Amino acid sequence: MQPPPPPPPQPPQPPQPLELSVVVPVYDEEDVLELFAARLRAALDPLGEPYEVVVVDDGSRDATPRLLEALRAGWPQLRVVRLRRNCGHQAALTAGLDRSRGAWVASIDADLQDPPELVPVMLTAARREGVDVVYGVRDDRTSDTWFKRRTAGLYYGLMRREAGADVPADAGDFRLLSRRVVDELAALPERHRVYRLLVPWLGHPSTVVAYRRDERAAGTSKYPLARMVRLGTDSLTSFSARPLRVATWCGVLGSLVCLLAMLTAVGAHLSGATVPGWASTFVAVLFVGAVQLLCLGLLGEYVGRLYAEAQHRPPYLVASDTADERRPTRPASWQR
Repeated sequence: MQPPPPPPPQPPQPPQPLELSVVVPVYDEEDVLELFAARLRAALDPLGEPYEVVVVDDGSRDATPRLLEALRAGWPQLRVVRLRRNCGHQAALTAGLDRSRGAWVASIDADLQDPPELVPVMLTAARREGVDVVYGVRDDRTSDTWFKRRTAGLYYGLMRREAGADVPADAGDFRLLSRRVVDELAALPERHRVYRLLVPWLGHPSTVVAYRRDERAAGTSKYPLARMVRLGTDSLTSFSARPLRVATWCGVLGSLVCLLAMLTAVGAHLSGATVPGWASTFVAVLFVGAVQLLCLGLLGEYVGRLYAEAQHRPPYLVASDTADERRPTRPASWQR
């Protein structure tokens, strides 16, 4: 009696599409990384949906890479993208968004000032209200210093007035985006990006989820005053030409002051009230020189941005990505 033929081989099952990607830029976060991973996983596992956590190591110099490898051993959804060098927070965020694969993409920092438990809340709000963007808005910033609260208020007020975009107040880089928004961001040609302005500029329907901003759980801030000033400068020069107009008006004002000084000097000479002195000349030279330097500095800021864009250098360079070569198919919810 002949044995029954073996069953035909089953075709390989397609990988399950990812519904959620969480992008986490990190730089020297060894003190807080394990605590952050524990809280984030506790928030995502109960969802019962396929997800990935894309941690972008922005050239960390401490034990962050080693800790990420240890976390990957027990967390299959964790994916590590390592950059060749430190490229900055916005560039690391760009790398994570570009390489994310989920139908929805959340971005969050690892310092635990933004609670990971709100990511499922954002996902629920996006689906319930049918929006493409969910902003995490800080309704309580008592953990910040008075100086930081004041400068943040000035920043968001200035951006809403000058950038021409509906920028939510006190909304940082903690947000949830649909795949359509992520693809549109990836298609933009500019390299120096400020996502807290770019995302509102796209004009997609959005909603907000309010939360209390906590103190950093461990480690030190990676956004000192110099980087905050740089972020404000990039935000303003990326979305408004008003600084150039300010330079123009400074030039006009300087010319009027100089004209008034000339008329005063001529009148004093004709009336015979002139006395030799250096104070007026000294003040005039200083004023005109200051106005000229201000105008040149503002002009140089824009020329520098044009030069950087003309170089076409990538904003980041990836050293490695732990993702499997097989890419999951896009779910139907991407076509929204």
